[in-house]
Amino acid sequence: MSGIEAAGLALGMISAIISIIDAAHQVYEAVQVEAGLPTNFKKSATKLPLISKLLEDAERYVKEADEATKTAFAPTLEGCKAQAIQLQELFDKVMPEEGESRWDRYVKAARTIGKGGRVENLVGGILDDLQHLATRYPEVTSLRTIEQLAKAVEEVTKMEPSLPDGFEQMPAYAHYGSGAQNNNTGGGIQHINTGTGQQYSGSGTMNISNTYNAHCHIPFAIDSADSRGNVYFQVPRTVSSLFTGRTELLSRMQTVLLGDTSSSKKQKRFVITGLGGQGKSEICLQVADLLKDDFWGIFWVGVDKPSTAERDFIATAKNIGSSVESIPEALQVLAAKQRSWLLILDNADDPDFDYQVYFPPGNHGAVLMTSRVAECRNYSPDAFEALEGLEEQDSKKLLLKAAGLSPESWPSHDDQAKEVANLLGSHTLALIQAGAYVSQGHCQLHQYPKVYKQQRQRLLNYRLTQAQSRYINVYATFEASADVLEQSQNKSASDALRLLEILSMLGSSVLPMLIFEEAWKGCRKISQASDEVRAIDQFSPEHVSRFLNFMDFIVPEEDEWDPFRLIEASSLLASLSLVARHDLDGRMGLSMHPLTHAWARDRQTSKCQGVAWIVTGCVLGFSHFNTSLWQTQDRRLLPHVLSYLDVKVKKVFDLASKEITTPIFLQCGWALLAMRQDTRLSQLIQDTFSELGQKVDEPSEDFLPLYDLQARSLIHLGRHEAARALLEQVIIIQETTLPKTHPDTLTTMSNLAGVLARQGKYADAEAMNRQTLEIREEVLGKTHPNTLTSVYCLAYLLHKKQEYEEASLLYQRACTSYKLSLGPEHPTTKACVNHYSSMLISLQESNGL
Repeated sequence: MSGIEAAGLALGMISAIISIIDAAHQVYEAVQVEAGLPTNFKKSATKLPLISKLLEDAERYVKEADEATKTAFAPTLEGCKAQAIQLQELFDKVMPEEGESRWDRYVKAARTIGKGGRVENLVGGILDDLQHLATRYPEVTSLRTIEQLAKAVEEVTKMEPSLPDGFEQMPAYAHYGSGAQNNNTGGGIQHINTGTGQQYSGSGTMNISNTYNAHCHIPFAIDSADSRGNVYFQVPRTVSSLFTGRTELLSRMQTVLLGDTSSSKKQKRFVITGLGGQGKSEICLQVADLLKDDFWGIFWVGVDKPSTAERDFIATAKNIGSSVESIPEALQVLAAKQRSWLLILDNADDPDFDYQVYFPPGNHGAVLMTSRVAECRNYSPDAFEALEGLEEQDSKKLLLKAAGLSPESWPSHDDQAKEVANLLGSHTLALIQAGAYVSQGHCQLHQYPKVYKQQRQRLLNYRLTQAQSRYINVYATFEASADVLEQSQNKSASDALRLLEILSMLGSSVLPMLIFEEAWKGCRKISQASDEVRAIDQFSPEHVSRFLNFMDFIVPEEDEWDPFRLIEASSLLASLSLVARHDLDGRMGLSMHPLTHAWARDRQTSKCQGVAWIVTGCVLGFSHFNTSLWQTQDRRLLPHVLSYLDVKVKKVFDLASKEITTPIFLQCGWALLAMRQDTRLSQLIQDTFSELGQKVDEPSEDFLPLYDLQARSLIHLGRHEAARALLEQVIIIQETTLPKTHPDTLTTMSNLAGVLARQGKYADAEAMNRQTLEIREEVLGKTHPNTLTSVYCLAYLLHKKQEYEEASLLYQRACTSYKLSLGPEHPTTKACVNHYSSMLISLQESNGL
């Protein structure tokens, strides 16, 4: 297949996939009643608009790309198209409301597809393919879309399997996975035993046989002394009229907290954990209101402070007729009441406190707890919820309600609401604040994203005047967790605050914690280096000193890496829901909610931000000694580098000397170069030249590393003549200051040869490539990475010149060596193999085969 045919194929496939995805989304949008629809269908459907946008961006990119790039897109797109077709088939078969149950249709359709037929697997596969393309060709789409893609991949990965393992071989199924199972959801009676008994879908007694009874929505097996109905309803406030969503969670909580206790041997418990401001307490208010008539008593106790807990427990005992003076006495009173009661323990947020002391003894009653501390789920390991943001549809609905917009106008504001919800990470309190800000006339809904970017702190500190949250505003909810750390005498708490400052300088997406180990190793290498004069791109003892003083919790005295304090610090942040932990192939990763991330940066003074920025730059730069980390984790590290560089270069140069800041900027520049962030790199270089007082086209000896980076940036931008002129000047300087065999000189020669080849000056390029290869083989050896680069470059040049015989030999040498040294899956290995394969196809075509 020719390059033109392959290019046409790529564009055709993109167009086809867009049509398929849009068709699947239209099928979902047409659904009026979602009852019986597996949860993962709804979650997966929310990813379809993002997939369409990425494909549209890819289509625009491919139209302007060269033939080689278009050809490279084809294999990934083929897999993407196959999964999209299967996904559409699933939606077509499962979404319609008529016919047999949606669940049965899903099982049959998934079995037809076979392994990988779960809806979440198909959507996840498509997202993975698109993430692969976005990583390899970052210019395909915007940074924000790349971040949304990474978040979508992570969310799909976290989905519980919608079908059990081995479903493709199983002949029959019951109800699997989470969510409600709906039997006879309409009116009428469902008959299971048509002989002597009937099963009813409402409340009351369900007679399944002559012998056994099962009670549906009867709160507890109440003794004869108990009376139906609520007597004590002790809650802090009424339910909010803005409460939205959480339907499945509320249903599950009711199921756990209600039921027949005659066969129960333990106290009923449910624990909700999660980030502050997500609505944990509001959910408890909803549950209390829903179950009011099912409990004799509902008692709310605030446990954020021991004094508050004591006050509320004593008041509870007094309300039910017992005078006590301590919490244990109050607990005994409650435990002795053989009535149906629900105890709500709100705000159990201290990770150092054992909240077991607040649970009434015995097996009687029900307890509902809210906490930011993830470990509190251990109080109810079989019934807990790690609360996250609202679903997209619920987020938009909550925002529009809070903004005071009439329901009739909601469809016209849908896109605006979606943008704001994504901006705020679907954080419940933030959505309410945003709506209140709009309703008060400070801005219109479509203006909010722009105002947020300009006045983030003001908006997230905005105080509600009515229906206030316990913490008044979003930032106050997070600050409450920071107060816990600042008041703690534990060393891990101070380590956690330092780690939080570092994380705030990076992005909010998943960060591989391996970067800290590699930074520690890089620090040791710099410390052990000689005190010779260093180039402007090299780190100095001053960098090491700043790193050690700030990051002492990852710099043990021993010679071996010891991650204990780092793990303790990260675990503490995770326990307070300030970060989330992820398993990255057996290693830990950390991420933050976008608003928590913004707060962690904004809470610091300008001076503290400056210190944290320098140290974070050392973490990035020191870890860059391990090129393998940056090559294999480039997709994860890219958002962090871009977030880190979201600063004014001039401001940074005002923070510290150029000897401190310049190496950091240059190391980040090399990372941007490898990640093909061409536009961002060009801007960074221009700003650095300006602050250093250097001319971009007149290189000087002291700043050669910066000019080297500039030349490579120009090559990537397609400005070949400017790159050639700059490299020729650099070589003149190097020939007078360095030996001809110096690695820097040879690298410049190799880059210049590449530019000459791009300009069609093949003879000059070939001569320079051969000269570079000869010197590198003699000085470095035939298998050195730099030597292999020369082999690869010469092979590609001869390929372009159609000198296939020698090119083939060089390609074979490079491919074989790369497979041994880098591995078959390394990007460089794959690129070399692809170029070799392309040459062989060209050779066959030229021979008429």
